[in-house]
Parts: sequence; structure tokens; C-alpha cells
Amino acid sequence: MIDLKSDCKYAMVIPTSMGTRLTPLNGQPFHCSDNFVLTASSAESNVGSVSSYLGLPVKILTSFVKGSPVSRFIKDNLAGRHMDYEGPDIEQGGPWGYRHQINMADSGTGSRGPRVWNDRAGEVGRDLKADDFDLERIFGEEGAQIVHMSGLIAALSPDSTQFCLDVARLAKKYDTKISFDLNHRATFWKGREQELSDAFKEIGSLADVLVGNEEDFQLCLGVEGPEAGGEDIGGKIGSFKEMIDRVKQQFPNASVYATTLREVVSVNLHEWGGIVADGGDWHVIEPREIGVLDRIGGGDGFVGGLLYGILKGWDGEECAQFGWATGALAATQLTDYGQPADEEQVWSIWEGNARVQR
Repeated sequence: MIDLKSDCKYAMVIPTSMGTRLTPLNGQPFHCSDNFVLTASSAESNVGSVSSYLGLPVKILTSFVKGSPVSRFIKDNLAGRHMDYEGPDIEQGGPWGYRHQINMADSGTGSRGPRVWNDRAGEVGRDLKADDFDLERIFGEEGAQIVHMSGLIAALSPDSTQFCLDVARLAKKYDTKISFDLNHRATFWKGREQELSDAFKEIGSLADVLVGNEEDFQLCLGVEGPEAGGEDIGGKIGSFKEMIDRVKQQFPNASVYATTLREVVSVNLHEWGGIVADGGDWHVIEPREIGVLDRIGGGDGFVGGLLYGILKGWDGEECAQFGWATGALAATQLTDYGQPADEEQVWSIWEGNARVQR
């Protein structure tokens, strides 16, 4: 699919702003719960977890609050996910200074959908800058095959936007392939629409892998997509392919374009599919039923599996299938990232084999 550099220390380098997620137990609503699971999380590190759990070297670029027990928790979590990390320890600046964001998200159950509340006040990652890292060493000496970014970190603040632009430009200089998951968030874009549109279009023009849903491509890149509502998601596959064709025309540098397909039957039952365009080839996975414990992170899981396949040198069909299965895997776990035991487990999900393995 994509020709990658060899002799790199890292398969993936991932700029991100790490935070925490609080999830009530047993699918209960947040506001009436008193038992929670605490996890370390970010959309971008979620993507890298597929590769790191399957043995590929992954490095996180982020910042931490100096002396914070939450920072210690995040560092230990990343190490437990087999990830290297690098970044400055920033002085808190007193009780009203910096901290890591808190994502308060219940899983929902049955007919009651999940609810997510983000508390990002004072988020230390909003101040990420290229000067915080020796990017020449990371990309020029150590080397990375892929750098993965998402629209969440790219739109977090003016500083983080510039940071992502600097990373993308330097990655291109050293022939590190760029993966960009658009991940539009209206609250991040409010009042910054033109600035972020310009930045996203530049990163998109440099990207080798472009991922988004119909809303992402329209709102981030100005590419017309399918209308919301109407027929079921499987009936819109032709419209999604037409959208990706328009993206290819406007952003021709990329080799791989992808979108997920999701129809929510109930909180715990989804129709899950995907489309991957690999050069002139199309790999369409018609939506099929998956069981869902927690939907958050499914899209990140899809991108993680897709990139793992690219890193392993698989063909486009295998990459698309593996991405579908790692997205389905993430939906079975209370962390919002998939933690595959091995490739066989992922392929069993693709094959629909849920039998016990002894």
C-alpha cells in the first residue's frame, strides 16, 4: 500500500495530549454513579495501542504536569501499553494552573445512549510546541515510519495547531509517512474556522493516509459528503465512495483514504463497516452486526488496525479487514483503546469466531 522507510527506531510516533477517562461501572449513568474506572487516554494514543500491543515500537510525544500523581499514572499506563514517551514536565503553577484533561463518559446501555462530558480547563497539552522536542533527532536520527495525528490535537489550541503543522512539515522532510484522522469537533473550531480550515488543508495535503467520516471531510476539508439521515448506512456506500473520490481529487498526495460506517441499532448492537481506497482499488466492508460494551474508541481502533497492516506490509484488503476487526475489538473493552492479545485474536473477530480458545 505504502512504501515505508526501513532502519527506523520507531514504527509510529504520535503527538498527543494525554488525559484521563472516568467511566461508571456496568453501563450506569455518570450522574448517579459512585464507582468508576479510571483510564489514561487520548484519541491518538488509542490508535497506537494496536501496534504497541502487537509488538511494534511506538513513541508518544506529549507534555506532563511536573510532580502530578496523574502524570505519574499516565506515564505508568503508557509504559504498560509498551509505549515510549517523551515530553516536558511543566510546572503546575499552583492549584489553578495546569492539569490533564478529564473525560467523563458513561457507556450507556440498551436504549440509553452514552453521554460524554469533557473538562479540558487548564489542559497542559494545549501549550505543546515544537521547541519542547528535539524533532530533528526524533525524525532525522532515530527515525519513524509513520507519524499519526488527529484533528483533536490539531485543533486543541493555536499552539497545538502550529505544533502539528511543524511535525507534519518535518516528517515530510525525512520521508516519514503521515497519517491524519480528521476527527472534527465543533466546540474546538468555534471562532477559529478559517485558521483551522487552512491548517487542516495543509496537513491533509501532506498526508499519506487520510481518515474521516462524512462530517469530518465536509467540515474540516470542505469536501461534499453524503447527507445525514435517510437510507440505512449500507445503502449509502456509493455516496461514500463518491465523497472519497472528491477527497482524492483535492488531496492527491495520499495513497490511502478511509472512512468507517456505523449504524446504531441499540447501544449494545451496532452495524459496523468501513471503506478503504488504496490507489485505484476499493476495499468495502459491508456493515455487519457487532456486540458493543463501550463504543468510544471504535474509530480509533479501526485506524490503529489499518496502520498496523500498512506497517506490516499487507495488501489493502487485509489492512481494511484488520482495521474493521480492531475497531470491533475496542468496542468490547472498557478502555477506549483495543488491547489485542495477538494477531490471531483479531483475525478471529474478523472471521466471526467467538468460540472459547483453550
